[in-house]
Amino acid sequence: MQKIVVIGAGQAGASAVAKLRALGFDGSITLIGEESAPPYQRPPLSKKYLLGEMELERLYLRPLSFYAENSIDLRLNCRADAIDRADKVVIAGGQQIAYDALILATGSVPRRLPHAIGGALDGVHVVRGLEDVDAMAPEFRPGARVLIVGGGYIGLEAAAVAAAKGLHVTLVEMSERILQRVASPETSDYFRQLHQSHGVEIREGTGLTRLTGDTRVTGAELSDGTSLQVDFVIVGVGITPATALAEAAGLELDNGIKTDTQGRTSDPSIWAAGDCASFPYRDGRIRLESVPNAIDQAECVAENVLGAGKTYVPQPWFWSDQYDVKLQIAGLNTGYDRVISRPGDKPGAMSFWYYRGDTLLAVDAANDARAYMIGKRLIDGSKSPDPLAIASPETDLKALLK
Repeated sequence: MQKIVVIGAGQAGASAVAKLRALGFDGSITLIGEESAPPYQRPPLSKKYLLGEMELERLYLRPLSFYAENSIDLRLNCRADAIDRADKVVIAGGQQIAYDALILATGSVPRRLPHAIGGALDGVHVVRGLEDVDAMAPEFRPGARVLIVGGGYIGLEAAAVAAAKGLHVTLVEMSERILQRVASPETSDYFRQLHQSHGVEIREGTGLTRLTGDTRVTGAELSDGTSLQVDFVIVGVGITPATALAEAAGLELDNGIKTDTQGRTSDPSIWAAGDCASFPYRDGRIRLESVPNAIDQAECVAENVLGAGKTYVPQPWFWSDQYDVKLQIAGLNTGYDRVISRPGDKPGAMSFWYYRGDTLLAVDAANDARAYMIGKRLIDGSKSPDPLAIASPETDLKALLK
């Protein structure tokens, strides 16, 4: 194998090319990215970078010089338009780039509001890339009125930054509670109270009917019949896997680009990793939207491209920063039937332990790093302590690891 091409210069793509060189691959590597910046961290974009606490260069995953020093052909501002599987070439930037193995790390795209309800008006923003955050940054003026559509982690993180900068924040969530898709009512309650204590108005069970304004958004009509005056809008209603390129090439899709346990797609020469890829897990198939998954899966795929034959076994973990609260999540809570709430050692610290029957599935830990670390080790080791032990403040969590 002499030529490896990676499409997508995000966390997964950058991790794949670095791993290939670390493993001693000395053939040609081409990394194709649509953005003008080299691969960078996305989580700080909507937090420290937007707050002005982190400079652009500190976002970079590696110095720009890393790619030249490791003979990685980094092509920025370059869009991959098509994959010719028969001839094994990628058409990108008007050129044909040949590959022996191709890794798709195309990531995901934010859902946007329909044009029919005002989604194309100026002042309506999504949070995904550097360009998105640079475009919205001037809007964050003290006293400005922002409407945030969507009460998931993206929406809540944006609300926290806006409130911290002195804006008037209204957040609407169509479901009956914030975080309904991803967390327990107990976790929702914790974060609702946190945001309300910082002056954020949260309206649950309330949808957006339409945005109003001529060319720029000036107002919003909500499903409860009320109207708001707004200066700008942030839309945080989820993301979808970026599969258009794979679909046009005839690869199999299943909630993302369908891969086997090693990351191989329906074409044996093409692999996928990160937000765009779905893979077998337990009795089903999942797609994980997280930085740790993008790194681990991409590195596993890099090994397998070089013949390792490794099964990818995720160790799911996630995080969210809101105000002075760091939420750390271990495991996947899908299928839980009860939640144990446990106060931490410090004021405001809490952890929420998800069980299905007597099996521990996941832990949400808010400002409780100890509960997170112990919960993660228990889950990774397939250990499930008695829920009553978790519920008891007398229990020394560390003793549960023995």
